[in-house]
Amino acid sequence: MLGRSLTSVLIVPTGIGCAVGGYAGDALPLARAIASVSDRLITHPNVMNGASLYWPLPNVAYVEGYALDRFAAGDWQLQPVHCNRIGLLLDAAIEPELRIRHQQVAEAAQATLGLSVTAAVITDAPLGVTLRQADSGSTWGTIDRPDSLLRAADQLLKAGCEAIAVIARFPDDPGAIALQDYRQGQGVDPLAGAEAVISHLIVREFQVPCAHAPALQPLPLDASISPRSAAEELGHTFLPCVLAGLSRAPRYRSATESIAESIRPESVDVVIAPETAIGGPGILHWAARGIPILAVAENRSTLDLRPVDLGVPVQHLQTHLEAVGWLAAYKAGLDPAALSPGDRRLSYLNHSVQQATSG
Repeated sequence: MLGRSLTSVLIVPTGIGCAVGGYAGDALPLARAIASVSDRLITHPNVMNGASLYWPLPNVAYVEGYALDRFAAGDWQLQPVHCNRIGLLLDAAIEPELRIRHQQVAEAAQATLGLSVTAAVITDAPLGVTLRQADSGSTWGTIDRPDSLLRAADQLLKAGCEAIAVIARFPDDPGAIALQDYRQGQGVDPLAGAEAVISHLIVREFQVPCAHAPALQPLPLDASISPRSAAEELGHTFLPCVLAGLSRAPRYRSATESIAESIRPESVDVVIAPETAIGGPGILHWAARGIPILAVAENRSTLDLRPVDLGVPVQHLQTHLEAVGWLAAYKAGLDPAALSPGDRRLSYLNHSVQQATSG
């Protein structure tokens, strides 16, 4: 049969407390469902990363957020790979014992999963991560030594690495209210915004796949932890999912290059995102090109960027299950509206004909 393959994009912004995707890999079930009704799904680490838990999906492209925006703008294309050589970038602020824990994860990924983690480097200065929270509740952060981060990344790339896993030492504050709320499945991930800053910087500078795993001391046992946050309670590090994702993450190439079998910016057919968070640059680029945007109401967040306020045309859907059904209908060549009850009458462009027909 002839027909175009369906390429979907799933975006769940990080650090804004999304009801689905705001916790430890809790958007993975959604990604699996969307991937099952798409020929190809493009999404980002916040959706796929679940600390010690992950789920490899052969038709999913794992694309860092800044790279996803450049792809949406038409600047970059995605080059699928069989395997990436991953470099491990460790913050000099990580204590020796905690560093060894992360080293053991990388070595276990080689021995047990067959991943190619080919080099490691420690930054020449502590990165100095600081966590922040906006009045809206969204989280963000800063690093004191971006120069040290970039020098370490450059060393890995010169050593032949093709993707970079960053482990930065994040502040420990087990008594913080924000952290306690997050562990109980409420509020906003206090680390997510700062993590995005780190990966964005490397991808912007070097145009290579990158993802981040924070280094933290284990938290005290709490039997009441929310299932949505529990993946981050299962081990000493959050690194396993990052290595799994980066191992086959597509590489970023200029859209002007001629590359066989690449994923071109114009390949995207539909985008799924929370209804209150459709103001990101990637979604605005796709909307401007007339790509259908499925805005899902049930995925609430701390933001309140309504499509109508931004002038962004969207398909308003209540649930993710409805979005999966919409995609299944679209892939089958149906107008998704045909699956809902009600009459749909033909509309004439010529108003006089329309009036005569109605009369």
